[in-house]
Amino acid sequence: MQLLALALYHRDGRPTPRVVKFRPGALNILTGESETGKSEILDIVDYCLGRTTHTLPDEPIDQTVGWYALLVAFRDSRMVLARPRPAGASTTQAMFRTGDDTLGLPRADELIATSSVAALRAEVSARLGIEDFRFQPPPGAARAAFNVSIAQATLLCLQNQNEIADKKALFHRQTENGMAQAIKDTLPYFLGAAGPQQALNRHHFNEAQRAQRAAQRKLDDAHRRREAVDADGVALLRLAQSEGLLSEVPQAPAPDEIRRLLEQALTATVAVVGPADLTDRRHQLSEDRRALREQLQAADQALALVDRWQKQGEAFTGELHLQLGRLRSINLLGPERDHDHTVCPMCTRPLEHPDAPAAEILALTEQLADELDQAQTVQPIRDEHRRSLQTERAAVIERLRVNGVQLREMNASDERMRSLQDQQVRIARIQGRIDQALTTGSGSLSGDMATLQNNLAVARENVTALQALIDEDDVAAETERRLTDVAADMTVWAKRLNLGQAAAADEVTVSLSQLNVVVRRPQGRLPLNRIGSAKNWIGYHMVAHLALHTYLRRHRRPVPAFLMLDQPTQAFFPAKIKDATTVRDADWDTVTAYFELLRDVVDLNEGALQIIVCDHANLTDHPWFQDSIVENWRPLDGRRQALIPTDWLD
Repeated sequence: MQLLALALYHRDGRPTPRVVKFRPGALNILTGESETGKSEILDIVDYCLGRTTHTLPDEPIDQTVGWYALLVAFRDSRMVLARPRPAGASTTQAMFRTGDDTLGLPRADELIATSSVAALRAEVSARLGIEDFRFQPPPGAARAAFNVSIAQATLLCLQNQNEIADKKALFHRQTENGMAQAIKDTLPYFLGAAGPQQALNRHHFNEAQRAQRAAQRKLDDAHRRREAVDADGVALLRLAQSEGLLSEVPQAPAPDEIRRLLEQALTATVAVVGPADLTDRRHQLSEDRRALREQLQAADQALALVDRWQKQGEAFTGELHLQLGRLRSINLLGPERDHDHTVCPMCTRPLEHPDAPAAEILALTEQLADELDQAQTVQPIRDEHRRSLQTERAAVIERLRVNGVQLREMNASDERMRSLQDQQVRIARIQGRIDQALTTGSGSLSGDMATLQNNLAVARENVTALQALIDEDDVAAETERRLTDVAADMTVWAKRLNLGQAAAADEVTVSLSQLNVVVRRPQGRLPLNRIGSAKNWIGYHMVAHLALHTYLRRHRRPVPAFLMLDQPTQAFFPAKIKDATTVRDADWDTVTAYFELLRDVVDLNEGALQIIVCDHANLTDHPWFQDSIVENWRPLDGRRQALIPTDWLD
């Protein structure tokens, strides 16, 4: 694919576009003063080839242009690639048209965004011969897979004025996020060292590795489940042993032994004999205890009554003794006992209330003495009755104690009954867990383990086979071999331009890992960023891209057959320059040598390579240079010449 024309369409819809024409298979030079739009040519071409984020300047291009169109030629067809002016930071709108050798640029009224950037890229990629395949990054890579297309091929065809003088980067947009890796991933394909089959093999290898890892994880999970099942099985065996379902369990039984013992525990039975029903006996004991408590209460009441009688008797006899002692004092009287009891013995006067006669008092004394004797005869009987009641009470207490022991024994029997019932429940529960373990446990895993082991073995064999295919391809080694072919031309041309360190170099090559030029010397490798001066940086960029495109054309690789260079002679002029033709003390011999190399490489490729250079230089003394000029943007007849016509700015 080479460029035939670039067209800019005014935003107001005027019918005549601004057209810059290119000659295919030749050196095309756009020369002119600064700020005439030379550098914007490369950005417009990049945009028309499908770049979604544009770098077009705001003035005056973005303020005047409504559409951009690129007419490109393939071997047997042509294609128009048109993009509307981007309304924001990015756009995906596009229009493309295909046809034969008679296809030309569209009219302004034919420009309608009927397609997308993705479709445009797909069509251009197909016509270039880029095979339809998706690059798969290695496993674990952070970057995503992508379709190889014109988007990556374009990176090999453009060098703007900042990139061509960059000592750290070799390719277009290499310093942008993710672009360097994209170039590393696709350069082997564009060189012919790798293709869809290698990418497919790599993809299958990555998938096989993922399948192997998945099979390994499943097998490891199965092993862990097996170990967990075995651990649970041993725990169940210990429980079964504690409940009497098993007599002895080894300390570390094997998986088969665990299953055998679990099956034995599942079918084992434990004879549990519970006590007879003691409900009636408990009722009888309760009734007896109630009757005994009543008897004990009656005995206590009888003893209390006896105690009250005893106290009352002791009080009565004590009073009798006291009164009897007083009455017996009458016996101390002599003849006075016969004195008249109606007369006071002191004054001999009659008493208003006569005293009792002594004889009556003596009779009362004798009566009291008899009653006291009778009371003392009752006391032994009372004591005997008391002892009888105490004996009876002690017997009742003993019977209550025995009754309590019997009731407590019955309660203990009930507890044992409940314990035996709980044991039955525990045994049933353990056997239920054993049955579940035997159903879903290690026994069911044995077949799965064999299947998983077989799957892992198959996955490993598949990985090994695909690894062998990848090793046979050895894309890295093949890429280095092809870069060695590129280095042959680079070395010759670097020496021709007398670039720094080139004279003593064994080889000047492109490092795929660094994406930069490396000079191999007897002293060691020297990367471009360690070689001084902008002249050398630009020169090495030129020889690298010229040699790379010569190789691509020689092997008919699916990369656009043009190379655009912006300001390759900038190192020989002041930073700010209006017109290079006015600089007389520049190294014009070196500038001429650079352009002569460009001319000779075009001739070497015999029309297969198109080189487009946008530069300040104008070698007026060299007819071949003048013949290569397609646009000269210097004042003509007092009128300014530039990419944007003067009347567009009015």
